[in-house]
Amino acid sequence: MKETTFVPPIKIQGIKTKLVPQIKRNVIINKDTVWYEPFMGSGVVGFNVMPQNAVFADINPHIIAFYNQINNGTISAGIVRQFLEQEGKKLEEGDDKYYYEVRERFNAHHNPLDFLFLNRSCFNGMIRFNKNYEFNVPYGHKPYRFSKAYITKIVNQVYHLENLLKTHSWTFLCQPFEDTIKMAQKNDFIYCDPPYIGRHVDYYDSWDEKSEIALHDALTNSKAKFMLSTWHHNKYRVNKYIDDVWDGCFAVTQEHFYHVGAKEENRNPVVEALLTNYSITGNKDEVSIVNEQLTFDTIFSAT
Repeated sequence: MKETTFVPPIKIQGIKTKLVPQIKRNVIINKDTVWYEPFMGSGVVGFNVMPQNAVFADINPHIIAFYNQINNGTISAGIVRQFLEQEGKKLEEGDDKYYYEVRERFNAHHNPLDFLFLNRSCFNGMIRFNKNYEFNVPYGHKPYRFSKAYITKIVNQVYHLENLLKTHSWTFLCQPFEDTIKMAQKNDFIYCDPPYIGRHVDYYDSWDEKSEIALHDALTNSKAKFMLSTWHHNKYRVNKYIDDVWDGCFAVTQEHFYHVGAKEENRNPVVEALLTNYSITGNKDEVSIVNEQLTFDTIFSAT
């Protein structure tokens, strides 16, 4: 039977939905392991691995605020339905004018429900901020975006997460990745999905070679097992940092299609890599190719 992957209520460019089965097959955890995600993004990986104990962290305060409000009951499936029905009607009437009104409102007051609304009605479901940390993604030009079926889909996602939080001990923290990695102990597990160096831009802060090296040093100095998601190569170039920075890690790869915009010519395959400090395939640096292709909306700086 095909494994079902739970899709979270927040959309993130580069979301790992189709990589989840591969990740789940290769993580090493037990009931006492604390799962750490220093770059939780949508949370799709940890929410599907479903460790009993977890710390989900991100430097984006709006993602953390949204999930914390679900965790403490401030946001519920019922509240989300009521809010999206109300705001959806206003979007139908006001179209782009109302979208930008909500965007301005969010940048002033940072309401997590406005964040959800923008995430689901902006262009391609992107999350991007300017240098002043203001959400700046343009309108997706779909005034009837919040149909009854679409709202129900989002509500069900929130409801599923509410139920997970009742039976699991999960904490959501807004902090730098270094602080999260330092929390991990010998028997814990760290899963990292950082911005892809040379590809992701404007997610919430910049990511460069210095950041990549700092992440490597933090992970290799930790006593915990770790897994890192990154890009391996595409038909134009190879991620040189796998050899320059991550040399010594074990790797397993999987082919993906990244999709920028709506045109076919913008769709290009890229091979993703999962890098670990423990053997995945049994032989150091052995790379196994899994011929599974996926398409999702995202934005990169060099595609």
